[in-house]
Amino acid sequence: MNPSLYFLAALVVGYLLGSIPFGFLLTRAAGLGDIRTIGSGNIGATNVLRTGNKKVAAATLFCDALKGAVAVWLFPADPLAAGTAVVLGHMFPVWLRFRGGKGVATGIGVYLAAMWPVGVFICATWLVGALLTRISSAGALLAFALAPITAWALVDAEHALLALLVGVLIFWRHEDNIRRLIAGTEPRIGKAARSP
Repeated sequence: MNPSLYFLAALVVGYLLGSIPFGFLLTRAAGLGDIRTIGSGNIGATNVLRTGNKKVAAATLFCDALKGAVAVWLFPADPLAAGTAVVLGHMFPVWLRFRGGKGVATGIGVYLAAMWPVGVFICATWLVGALLTRISSAGALLAFALAPITAWALVDAEHALLALLVGVLIFWRHEDNIRRLIAGTEPRIGKAARSP
């Protein structure tokens, strides 16, 4: 395929994959209502967990990560375009008026597919950070802050750039979380967040 068409396809397909709102669809299918009216209003797994249904939250986490991985697997020659686009699609899905998730699970899926050692490291860092602080966003932000350095050390500069771009997007979408972390008001895991 022509390199320009391949790049465009990676962007479009990546975005459309990312825009599948699994948290929204799964909570609706489970009879839990509209996830956008619960907790933080976010469609990601952390907010789905606030419904009290751990199975649906786990399924959301898995599906959001899987779509990140699939985008990279479909376009192995351009993980930078596909990986960035799928995270953007998750954050700004056209089907939900561009009101999506914060990209953590999808970003991890991208990392696992594009550079699995970095993906494993990020998963472990997120888990440890969340367990120590009992705050999911704190673990996620720590993990994605370390991702570019880890990618540079374990893989190469191109993958470090992918990790940096995804990390910047995730920090951008976590702006409110960062403010609450600084203020000491960020909800802990299992606790209710502010209404949207």
